[in-house]
This record gives sequence, structure tokens and C-alpha cells, in this order.
Amino acid sequence: MTEYAKFNGNWNYPTPIRFGVGRLKELADACRQLSMTKPLLITDPGLADLPMTKKALEQNSADGLPTGLFSKIKPNPTGKNVEDGLAVYREGGYDGVIAFGGGSALDAAKAVALMAGQKLPLWRFEDVGDNWTKVDPEGVAPIVAVPTTAGTGSEVGRASVIVQEESHSKKIIFHPLMLPGIVIADPETTVGLPPALTASTGMDALSHCLEPYSAPGFHPMADGIAVESIRLIHRWLAVAVKDGGNLEARSNMLAAAGMGATAFQKGLGAMHSLAHPLGAIYDAPHGLLNAVLMPYVLEFNRSVIEDRMTRLAAWLELPNPSFSAVMDWVLGLRSEFNIPATLAGLGIDDSRVDEIAEMAAVDPSTPTNAIQVGPAEMKKIFLSALNGN
Repeated sequence: MTEYAKFNGNWNYPTPIRFGVGRLKELADACRQLSMTKPLLITDPGLADLPMTKKALEQNSADGLPTGLFSKIKPNPTGKNVEDGLAVYREGGYDGVIAFGGGSALDAAKAVALMAGQKLPLWRFEDVGDNWTKVDPEGVAPIVAVPTTAGTGSEVGRASVIVQEESHSKKIIFHPLMLPGIVIADPETTVGLPPALTASTGMDALSHCLEPYSAPGFHPMADGIAVESIRLIHRWLAVAVKDGGNLEARSNMLAAAGMGATAFQKGLGAMHSLAHPLGAIYDAPHGLLNAVLMPYVLEFNRSVIEDRMTRLAAWLELPNPSFSAVMDWVLGLRSEFNIPATLAGLGIDDSRVDEIAEMAAVDPSTPTNAIQVGPAEMKKIFLSALNGN
């Protein structure tokens, strides 16, 4: 741990974060700080049986904090997953949630915590208008978040993306109290992530920086965080993919993921607008969708983001700083990580193109795309990404 002690610290932006190698051992203390006496650890099936998860449960128990486990969560979590987790939470008499895992587990866990003491159904809290004011704040359970991937940054977010099965669409559920009360960001929890998942989640983090940096509006704080996160990704993502045990790379990528999710409070764009319905309909991984869509959306927005991308290329010290230099870097990452060049490579076709374009046009990410877009423009981007144009 001594070698990586320089990465350890307690941060308070945007929420208290205990960052550093070995910090997972503080899980019981973090739970107690939020007045938990019997937390429910919510994770995904792949993590549920791993040694680090079992160790976390055993450590909590040894520290006098009995902890339950729920893991019936899909890669794109559904309303049914949230209902099932909520039933376990209520029947077990739990009084707090440990959100443990990647974006899917974190989103589902945060939604369970939101719903712990609510009387209205989940979908009444979709991030539309003033829906969030309908939440009973006394009914929101405390949350400790433990990210095990460097991707979504959901550990520092105030929302969850949940699939509504009836409409085959992704809904953003939002409330300020969904921001976890404490985050334990321990790079050791990400070491076991396979190279392909390290790459796709890292590309997701990159999308969370490129889109707010490209978004219109004056928000220099978000822009600054986005740019530094992109610099960390440029330096460390390929290292983490090649050498998953490199804790310096894992530390920097875990920080970059949280920074990206902080930056996108400025807004996202068409990468996410299209990734949301495509993920809901085709059940494709969110990070992989963003990675495939990324260059097509950048090219579509080129006329208004060219100067910004030129500055970014200079900050990254790319050869011949320009929009093309950033595009070449993005395309190089996709090729290096064996990410498909088109949506067709993910098994997606054009059979529902008009429906997807309509859904993307009304996605909450759409208003902050660099260029104003509607169904026609979304269809154009979709077909370009499908056919590799």
C-alpha cells in the first residue's frame, strides 16, 4: 500500500469520498457514519460470488454490522429488478444500502434506496419537470457507494437509469438524495475487471467527458474537470487495459470516472441520447454503445466543436492539434481495444430505426447536444453508425 499511498485521500466533492488502495476495509465505519445498523449490499450476479464481495460481507459481520445481499440485476437494470430489491429490503428490515459494483448495480441500488419509504411508484420520479419534488425525503435510505469499475461514475451521481419494460425505454430517475452519502473508491476493487470490460467502461467515462466539454453553455468548472479527466484517460486507460493489476493506472481511471460523472452535470448529448434506447431495446452494454457511437456524434457536431477539440488536442499534446487529431485518437482507441466500428457489429439493425430516432430525440440528454437535434438528425447519426459512414 505504501507505494500507492500518494493516491489516498478524503475528498468532499461532490460528496464525501474515501479514495485509495485498501479503503474497502472502512466499509463498516462508513455505514455507521450514516447511522446504518443493518445494511443491504446490492450488486450484480457476476460480483456476488467474488472473494472481494464475500470479504466485504464478512468484514461487516465481524464488525457487528450484519449485512444482507441482493444481486438479481440485469446489465441494463429494469423496474422489476428495483421492485425485487425493494421487496428484499423491506422484508429484511434493512436500514441502508451499500451500492456495490459497476453502473448497473449502482443505479439499481440507488433506486432501491430512493424507493425504500415511498408510496408512489418508481416512474413518478422520472427526471421530468418537478417530479423529484414528489419524493418523500424521509423515505430515502442512506447510501454508501463502492464502485468496482471506472466507467459510469454513478457513485457521484444523483440519478439512476432504469429500463421501463412496458415501453422498452430507459428512464432517468432523479432526486438529490440519491447522491450517496459516502463513496469508498478503492482501486483494488477494479483490479479483477477483464480487459474488454476495462476498455468499454473506460470509453464510457470518456464519453462522459467529451459530451459535456462539447455541450453549449457557460460552465468552466465542468469543462475544467472534463478536460483533466480526458487527460487521465489518455494517459492511463490503455495501461489499465493491458495491465489490469497496475494500481497506478486503476487509481487514475477510477478518479477519471468520478470526474466525468461530475462534469456531465453540464449536460450530455447524442451519444447518450441514442445509447439509452438502443440499450433498452437491444440490451447492449451502455459503455460499448457509447464507444461505437462516439466518432459518429463527434463528426456530426464537428462544425461547432472544432475549436474546442483543437484546444483539447493541444492540452493532450496530440500531434498536429486539431479536431482530426482527437478523432484519430478516439478511432485508435476503438481499434486497439477491438471495439466494433459500427452498431451492426453489436447485432443492431435498422428494423426500428424510426422508433429509435424518435426516442432519442426526446431523451433528457438531447437538449445539451452541441447542435440542436430532432428525429431526422438522430436517424442520420444512427444510420451512419450502423453502416460505418
